[in-house]
Amino acid sequence: MTQFNEAELTDAVVASFDQTPDSRVKFLLQELVTSLHDYVRKTHLTFDEWAAAIEFLTRTGQTCTASRQEFILLSDVLGVSMLVDAINHRERAGATETTVLGPFYVGEHRQMPHGTDISANLKGEKMFVQGRVTDLSGAPLAGAAVDVWHADDEGFYDSQRPAYAADGPSSRARFITDADGRFFFRTILPCSYPIPTDGPVGQLILATKRHPMRPAHVHFLVDAAGYEPLITHVFIGGDAYLDSDVVFGVKDELVATVSQQTDPVMPDGKLAASPWHLMTYEFRMKPGAGTAPQPMLAKPATAAAE
Repeated sequence: MTQFNEAELTDAVVASFDQTPDSRVKFLLQELVTSLHDYVRKTHLTFDEWAAAIEFLTRTGQTCTASRQEFILLSDVLGVSMLVDAINHRERAGATETTVLGPFYVGEHRQMPHGTDISANLKGEKMFVQGRVTDLSGAPLAGAAVDVWHADDEGFYDSQRPAYAADGPSSRARFITDADGRFFFRTILPCSYPIPTDGPVGQLILATKRHPMRPAHVHFLVDAAGYEPLITHVFIGGDAYLDSDVVFGVKDELVATVSQQTDPVMPDGKLAASPWHLMTYEFRMKPGAGTAPQPMLAKPATAAAE
């Protein structure tokens, strides 16, 4: 009979998964048990500490809603999201660098015409975004779907606002690239912002004296047939938090110079009502298979048209 003491318990638990039909599931579970047991032994975990950990994870789950995914946020601030991203994108071969999806992606976005002001009803400094999607040689990719989303001038995403259920999406859209692989739209200049600090993840960050800030950025999810979906950000150059992003998502290649413009005409030939900012970025796609990710939260019923 196996003795379930400290020395033999881990082997017994690992062996309990030996009959798992799916070999990958078996491997993942057995490695998880081994690593978790090693952590408990290495740290001499106490009853109170383990109870506190369970209570923290319970509150993390209870904080999740149809428009908020606290577990993604936890994964992000522990660097796990970026580590998973890194090991799955080791060979970029000249393709645009990837970064985290983030907890505010809500799934397929409403397609809009090029030039649409996706932040038309929000205050903030105006910005014109022009992008191009190409293959690794620079040839344009027509018909690629480009989902974009970003925070507002106060650092909130639309899904964080109480009016989201009634008003629907804002600063969030889908564009389809033209024959030259181009897309463009109007919006407002995003600002650096704190991750939500009213839940258990935010409390963890503040209790450990880490700042909760993310540098200003725009999210992009590019999906083109015959290429790996690209999940990335374009960061605003000069932001104070580029070197200390709370979710570790910044890469040098993804930092863009976003310059203020005084030209009364924007690149699409339409008049600009006031000084504005220009973001330009080219996305290089890596050949391969795959599908765009699905959000790890339930869509609000009112967002079905997104």
